[in-house]
Amino acid sequence: MTDRIRDGRGFTLIELLVVMVIIGLLAALVGPKLFPRLGKGKQSAAKAQIELLGQALDQFRLDTGRYPTTSEGLEALLQDPGVEGWDGPYLRKSVIPRDPWNRPYIYQSPGSHGEYDLYSYGRDGSPGGEGEDSDVTSWQ
Repeated sequence: MTDRIRDGRGFTLIELLVVMVIIGLLAALVGPKLFPRLGKGKQSAAKAQIELLGQALDQFRLDTGRYPTTSEGLEALLQDPGVEGWDGPYLRKSVIPRDPWNRPYIYQSPGSHGEYDLYSYGRDGSPGGEGEDSDVTSWQ
C-alpha cells in the first residue's frame, strides 16, 4: 500500500475538486438551455397524440356516419356504444391515452371550432397560457 502512495499514481483531492467545479459550471451553463426543450417535447407529444386520436375519430365517422357524441366520448373508439356500423376498436391500445401531463384529453362533439373539439390545457391544466402552459388543440 505504501508503494501506491509513493509512485504518484491517482488523483489528489485538489484535482478532483477542480474537475467537479468544471462539471458544475458546465451543468449550470447547459442545463437551462435543455430544460425548456423538455416542455416543447411534451407539447409536441400532445400534438401528435391529438392527431392520432383525430385519425381514429375520422375512421369512426367513416364507419358510422358521425363522430362520437360528447357523452360517448373517446371511449367510443374502444367499445361499441351501440352505433350501427361500428367496426372498432379504432385505437391500437386498450386504453385512451392521457396527455403528457397525465390528464385526460377533453373531447366535445359537436365542438365550438368544428365537428369536434379535442384538446389539452397544457402543463398548468387551465385554459390559455404561454409556452408549456399553452393549450394544445385539434383545430390549430
